[in-house]
Amino acid sequence: MTSPYVQEITREEHLAHLRLYPDVSHLQIPEWAAVKPDWRAESVGWFEGKLLVAVALVLYRKLPGTPRYLAYVPDGPTIDWRAPRLERWLDPLVAHVEERGAFSLRIGPPLVVRHWEAATVTAGIADPDVRHLHDLATDGLDGHALDAAERLGRLGWRRCAEDEGSGFGLGQPRYGCHIPLAGRSVDDLSDGLAPHWEKALQTAEMSGVRVGWGSGADLPDFHRLYTATAAHDGFKARPLDYFQRMWRALNAEDDDRLRLYLAEYDGEVLSAALMINVGSRSWHSYAASGRRGRELRPSSALLWRMLCDARSSGADTYDLRSITPHLTESRLLGRLGFKTGAGGRAVEYLGEWERPVGSQGKALQRALGIYLGRR
Repeated sequence: MTSPYVQEITREEHLAHLRLYPDVSHLQIPEWAAVKPDWRAESVGWFEGKLLVAVALVLYRKLPGTPRYLAYVPDGPTIDWRAPRLERWLDPLVAHVEERGAFSLRIGPPLVVRHWEAATVTAGIADPDVRHLHDLATDGLDGHALDAAERLGRLGWRRCAEDEGSGFGLGQPRYGCHIPLAGRSVDDLSDGLAPHWEKALQTAEMSGVRVGWGSGADLPDFHRLYTATAAHDGFKARPLDYFQRMWRALNAEDDDRLRLYLAEYDGEVLSAALMINVGSRSWHSYAASGRRGRELRPSSALLWRMLCDARSSGADTYDLRSITPHLTESRLLGRLGFKTGAGGRAVEYLGEWERPVGSQGKALQRALGIYLGRR
């Protein structure tokens, strides 16, 4: 059986393929390229003969002081990961990015290896002898994902450390949280809420907190809360123009791809978040809140409205993004309890993998590590 070949495709070809096969990450749609101006983007396709069978968005960023690039496929590629010979899919991609001047290729297979239901995580948080999700029995294990990891290792791919790449604008979370929506009613979702969550929703409703959609003009209000959240939680905030660029880019093809939700009380925005909609999944992104009005539980009201809207729009999964796998006391543990309290299951992805490209690949990967260490 001959391997597919990879070549550059047009934006229109990429979009046409995604209309037929829409279940990809928002990081793999061509519009995402406009959100990342520090990277050069390319749409590529796998062909069997003249038939386009898979697509990917590849991002390229130059290693300072060299003419070579790091190539990155975030949350992808979306290929047949159950295929017995993954090299049929991956080797043509490696060859293609080498022609483009890449010294390394980093990918993020969109595979969930393990998951833990909300009740399992809650019990683990309450148990002082449990310190990590891996200390808990899993509620689901995907043998195909484990097999893919073994085959990647045999093919010369190396798993990236979870904190690797900091400062170079890459790296997706290894652990996340999903709320299943397919086939569930609003009552089903309500039944999945933890008692503290039900109480929080009652508090917000009785206090008069109101949740609605915002527009691009409301992004400054969102950004004010987001920067306050960043200062409180100790992470570097993105500038307002990043979100304005995201708004324009993601809503260019579909004006419902990116939504802004605002929770207000007495005319003041207390909490806000973005929802990204692609295929059968909705992503809860950049949740933000200030210190004022926390006792009114606006964040709970906000997430509940967004969750119900995603269900009504036909999403199968509501993705709450990253969580901590550590179940010991920390500022991140409260965020984990908030997400699983809403009915979310903890998931572990296969993680990101890299492979040197070309004769100088290994040496330049080491140079990249030194560069990142100095930032």
